[in-house]
Amino acid sequence: MLRLILHRLLWLPLVLLVVLAATTWLMRAAPGSPFAAEKQVDREIQEQMLKKWGEDKNGRQWFVAYLKGLVRGDLGPSYRVQGRTVNDLLGSALPVSLTLGLLALFLALLVGVPAGFLAGLRQNSLWDYGSMALALLGISLPAFVVGAVLVIVLVFNWNAFPVGGWGALSQLPLPAVTLAAPFAAVIARLSRAGVLEVVHEDYVRTAKAKGLPKGEIVLKHLIRGAILPVVSYLGPAAAAIFTGSFVVEKLFRIPGMGMHFVNSAINRDYLLILGVVLVYSTLLVLFNLVVDVAYGLLDPRVRLGK
Repeated sequence: MLRLILHRLLWLPLVLLVVLAATTWLMRAAPGSPFAAEKQVDREIQEQMLKKWGEDKNGRQWFVAYLKGLVRGDLGPSYRVQGRTVNDLLGSALPVSLTLGLLALFLALLVGVPAGFLAGLRQNSLWDYGSMALALLGISLPAFVVGAVLVIVLVFNWNAFPVGGWGALSQLPLPAVTLAAPFAAVIARLSRAGVLEVVHEDYVRTAKAKGLPKGEIVLKHLIRGAILPVVSYLGPAAAAIFTGSFVVEKLFRIPGMGMHFVNSAINRDYLLILGVVLVYSTLLVLFNLVVDVAYGLLDPRVRLGK
């Protein structure tokens, strides 16, 4: 297992380098520039602006200069947010998204896993049909619909929560539930599928034939195999949920990473785009590593480090 972890960590810089190089090529190959929306100015001023941000260099020189700054921990200045660096923008937004994402992921697991397990253990029952119908609804409804319904009911009608903002505990539940809803729905469906796949395995039948209590069969024999689809899903899901949702953050006025994902692309803020991609790619690789380790611990048939 240690060999697997070290192997993945050693490959991490190369993976990030390839991702950043591909992102740089794509954004510089696209038409337009970060200054396309600026008011018309003299050619001399335009050249000074381009030189200031390094846009007078070719793509390879620009990327090499960026990597030199990255090695020093400097992600560079934002092209569009005057007086702010990418380090400042992401440094203030990432903790917000991580806090919201951690709560949303906890809620998704708290709701999705038990609902899916009960649906699988009670196949074709009223609980099975009802919970899977709700899961389908959770997957189908956009986040802005779920959030809007929660705001109308719990804020405007019942006045139970503030409408938005960040900084108080009372401002956490609504965006967390909105962000968690589609993930909880997917986790419920995966949990049910995992139970249905494992419940007919020979070792589960043997445990039943021995007369073991149902609770012991579930906890000792069924849960480890049935949870594997959920564990596999948690890698990319955690990376997505921890980097925020633009819709949820916009709806509830949360200063997280989600707005930078969208605004950096719209504004052609090249350095902010690379900073956002760097954060997301790093989280994705690390969470997938955690998933692989957890998968090996849960399923002895998986030989880690090979």
